[in-house]
Amino acid sequence: MRTSRSLATAAALLAAAGISMPPAHAAGPASWRAVWGTAAQPAVPTADWYGVNWSQQGFADDSLRQVVRLTSGGSKVRIRLSNVYGTRPLRIAGATVGRAGTGAAVQPGTLRPLRFSGRAATVLAAGSEIVSDAASLASSPRDQLAVTLRLNAPTGPATFHHFAMATSYRAAGDHLADPRATPFAQQSDSWYYLTGVEVTGPHALGPARRRTVVAFGDSLTDGVGSTKGTDARYPDRLAERLRAAGRRWGVVNAGIGGNRVLTDSPVYGERAVARFTRDVLERPGARSVIVLAGVNDLAAWNETGPVTAAQLIDGHRTLIRLAHARGIQVVGATIMPMGGSAAQSRRGEQIRRQVNRWIRTSGAYDAVADFDRVVADGEHLKAAYDSGDHIHLNDTGYRAIADAVDLNTL
Repeated sequence: MRTSRSLATAAALLAAAGISMPPAHAAGPASWRAVWGTAAQPAVPTADWYGVNWSQQGFADDSLRQVVRLTSGGSKVRIRLSNVYGTRPLRIAGATVGRAGTGAAVQPGTLRPLRFSGRAATVLAAGSEIVSDAASLASSPRDQLAVTLRLNAPTGPATFHHFAMATSYRAAGDHLADPRATPFAQQSDSWYYLTGVEVTGPHALGPARRRTVVAFGDSLTDGVGSTKGTDARYPDRLAERLRAAGRRWGVVNAGIGGNRVLTDSPVYGERAVARFTRDVLERPGARSVIVLAGVNDLAAWNETGPVTAAQLIDGHRTLIRLAHARGIQVVGATIMPMGGSAAQSRRGEQIRRQVNRWIRTSGAYDAVADFDRVVADGEHLKAAYDSGDHIHLNDTGYRAIADAVDLNTL
C-alpha cells in the first residue's frame, strides 16, 4: 500500500489537474466484491447497425429484465443502479433478482425481492447511484442472474450502456415477480440503469484480500465485434482463466464503445480521466485495473481535433496516479492497430507507436499487457483476429489478448 505522504502527493497533483480524489471509504466495505459490472453513459439514438435501444424514450409502465453472467460467487448479492445521466428523479417501484433460465425466464424458486434501506421502492435523484440491500442468494462463477426492475412512472431518458453484446427484455405492466419469459416480448441489445452486481460470503476475507479486477477502456474492452450473447469479450475470457487458476476473483468490464481518454462525447460518454473514479475506484474489492485506452483519441473521425503523444501519455499518467492513490495495481495495455479501417490516419499511427513505446518502456505502469504485439501484423490486425472492420477483434482475437495477460501482474 502507498504511504500517507504518497497519497497526499497524488491528491495535490490531481487537484492541480482539476480532478478530485474519492474519499477513502468510497469503494465500500472490502467484504463486498464486484463480480459483474458495466459503465454508465447518457442516452443516445438507436444505431441502425447495432439494434434498438430504449434509452432516449425511457420507460413508463414497464418491467425491465436484464440477464448478466457473474464472474465469481458468494452467499449474498446486491445490485448497483445508476441515474447518473438522468434528467429527473428515477422511481424504482420494486426490484427482484433470481437465477436466469432460458431467455427472459427465471428459474423456479430462486426469485428474491430486493430492498433499498429496508423499503421495496426507492427514488434515485438525477445524477445519483444507489446500492440495494443484500439478498440471500447463493451464486457461483458463471451463474447467470436475472435482475428485474419495475418502472411504473415516466423515467425520461435512461442512463444506460449501449453495446451490451447481450439481450435485455421489457414487458408492459407489472411482471416484477413473474418468472415466465412470455410477457417479456420486447428485446434490446443494451443495459439500463443496472451497473453492478456485488456479492459477499465466506470467500470475502477482509480488506487485505481485494478480489476484483477491472478492465477499463473503449469498444475493445466492451467486446464490440464478438458474438452477441456468448460472453466472448476479453474480460470474460480473463475471468475464465482466473477461475481455472483457482483465484476466486471478480472481473468487471468498464469499457464504453467509442470512449476517449481526453475528451467527452455526447454519444460515447465522459472522458476516461473523468469517469475512472466511478467506474474503477468505487468498485468494491478492486485490486487491479487493466487500462486499454486511446484508440478513439487517435481516430481520424475525432471531431475534437488531433491530440499529441504527450497529451495522451499525460492522460494515462492521470489514470495511473488515481489508481495508485487507492493502492490499486495498474496494468497498461498497448494500443492495437487500426490499419485499413475508417479510423486510420498516418498521424494517428505515428502517435500510437509513440504511446506504445512509452507504455512498454517508461515503467509508469506496474506491468504491461502487450496486446499490440499479439494481434498486429504491421499497421493492421492479423486476419485471423479481425472482426471484419479492421479495428475490432473477433472472438478468437479477444481470447488471444486475454491469454496474453500475466495473471501474476493482477
